[in-house]
Amino acid sequence: MFLIARDEDIKNGIVTDKYFVWTEKVLREKKVNPYVVAEFTASSWGIFSGLRDVLELMEGIDVDVYAMKEGTLFFPHEPVMVIAGHYLDFARFETAILGFICHSSGVSTKAFRTKLAAGDRKVLSFGTRRQHPAIAPVIERAAWIGGVDGVSNVSAEKYLGIESVGTMPHALIISFGDQISAWRAFDEVVDENIPRTLLADTYFDEKTEAILAIENVERVDGLRFDTPGTRRGNMRKIIEEIKWELRIRGRGDVKIVVSGGLDIEDIVALRDIVDIFGVGTSIAGANPVDFSMDIVERNGEFCAKRGKRGGMKQVYRDWESLRDEIRLFSEDKPGGMEPLLEKVMEGGEVLTESDMGEARKLALRQMELIRKLGRESEFI
Repeated sequence: MFLIARDEDIKNGIVTDKYFVWTEKVLREKKVNPYVVAEFTASSWGIFSGLRDVLELMEGIDVDVYAMKEGTLFFPHEPVMVIAGHYLDFARFETAILGFICHSSGVSTKAFRTKLAAGDRKVLSFGTRRQHPAIAPVIERAAWIGGVDGVSNVSAEKYLGIESVGTMPHALIISFGDQISAWRAFDEVVDENIPRTLLADTYFDEKTEAILAIENVERVDGLRFDTPGTRRGNMRKIIEEIKWELRIRGRGDVKIVVSGGLDIEDIVALRDIVDIFGVGTSIAGANPVDFSMDIVERNGEFCAKRGKRGGMKQVYRDWESLRDEIRLFSEDKPGGMEPLLEKVMEGGEVLTESDMGEARKLALRQMELIRKLGRESEFI
């Protein structure tokens, strides 16, 4: 019904670039099918994700796969994943594999940077409306791994087992014709365990609507401001005024939620006076990580194109300093360091399933380590 590739088309290699079709034809006719080691690297740092779908795609294909755990912070030129096998067994899947990890890792990386910038303030993923709806679970999963505190798309409940979160749209208020009626109706109808976060910028000045809300609605847990750019002044001054008016009325406990076109610089500027950030396009529409796949061994011999280094490699990490070292797989392990690439598939059989919850914990652990080391400026 919708213009999306079906699972079976991806699994059968239909979603590929044409030159892989010609490559297969040439290699088969000439009976050339080397055993190769191919690694996936990028020239930037990031948070690795997307492995789950790669393993789904490669399952049943006679290849071995080594990979970092999802949620791992990787540095430039480090292999995050390695595939070993006869080239024709996986050649046409390069396009899909890269698509899985480039897109997902891009979203995870931006979510990680955003949460790191927010400090102890909450970050919610609000951006699936900026992407094709078919990939909403992919976006929310990647954002969750990257460290956001909540996701808004209801599909996350079915596909990921994550409870979605949300407040109210302007459409609710406009449907009632006035703010107070809409706020009261929301308070009366929505489940008791849902925070009463009221949208307070539909018709009037934000401060005016904030005062209206706390004076006319029995329960107000938070106020959300989604002021459009055409009406937005100095957002910091606006929030400071609102917080003053709430405090002098005895409602300094009301949470301040800000959304609408936010990016990292906005969060840094407001994180001391805002409790929760609803971040949309900048996370969901994050630039993909520009991974490439490169053959580094052919039939047991080192090989690599210009600009790449030959040989199957391992990445070792010193977790205390968050510093890495790259060595050949055949070289000795450096003392006090932990290998990051582990074998996750052998002969097309999955050895280790990718766990979204553990991936998120890993990303957050690294985030805390970055803060402890005082290296935030490197990653924000």
